[in-house]
Order: sequence, then structure tokens, then C-alpha cells
Amino acid sequence: MPRSPALSRVACFVLGAAVLFTAVPAEAGGADPATARPFAFLVRHAEKDAAGGEDPVLSPDGAARAQRLADLLAEQPIARVYVSDTRRARDTAEPLATRLAIPVELYDPKKLAELAGLLRERGESALVVGHSNTTDELAVALGGESAGRMRDEEYGRLYRVDLVDGSTILQRY
Repeated sequence: MPRSPALSRVACFVLGAAVLFTAVPAEAGGADPATARPFAFLVRHAEKDAAGGEDPVLSPDGAARAQRLADLLAEQPIARVYVSDTRRARDTAEPLATRLAIPVELYDPKKLAELAGLLRERGESALVVGHSNTTDELAVALGGESAGRMRDEEYGRLYRVDLVDGSTILQRY
């Protein structure tokens, strides 16, 4: 019986979501953070306060999304957290960085190729919190797949880009 294209996309999304947070087994069996494949987890900052001026804080919805992100990634072997130098990016990363007891590091969103090179060179899993106009571009700079530029009102897109082969899984959170 032929499958419909819509069903195939749904099946791929469900399979991708199921695989997204399954640890990659180490050679000796079991997930060992020291030998697991490194991934870049890429997100746009969470919802910002509309009345926040030039450097707004997160809205209540944004703060809740930042907490969901921390809950989702808490068991991942993330060694570094990178953010652009904005309050909304720092506030999005803070719950996870606090939970993992790792510092938040700044990056320049105008130098995505440099950040991509640094991520691959370090070979450690990392969270990168960016913006609607940089997150997809960074995925591509890492050898991953584009899901298209985000609309201004779009939040909750999470990329998982394999830093070895560029394979990409996209999830909503």
C-alpha cells in the first residue's frame, strides 16, 4: 500500500524526535560522555518581553520555554554553553547552565564561521543560543541542514547537529 508524503514526513519527525535524545553508545557499550559523539544544540532565544527596549528580558512565556529547554537537555553531555551578548540569550541559557554548573560563554553572532570552527575543534557537545537570523545559518556552517530562516514570531526550534558528520535533527520544544 503506498504511503502518503504527509505520513512519511510525520513518521520521519517522530523517528527523529525519538532518536534526538537517545545517547550514542560508546564502543564498550553504554553512554560515556567522554567518548560520545559531540553535538551542537542550537536554539533561538526564548520569547522576549515586548516592552523591554533594546535589550529585553524574557517574557513569562520565554522564561517557561527556557526552563523546558533545561529539562530537555539536562541529561545530555553538554560541556559548554554559548550565547550572544544579549539578556534574552543569557536568560534562555541560564537554567541549563546553572543545572549543569557550567559557565555561559559569549560569542559574536557576526562570526558564525569562527564559532563553527571552534565547536568542531573542541569536539565537545554544546548549546548555542542565538537569534532568528543566526541559528539556521550556524547549523549550515556546521555542515548541517537548513530548515529555513525563522519568522520573528517563531520560537522553540531546536537543532541537533552532529559535529562529526553534520547530520541534523530538528525538534520543537
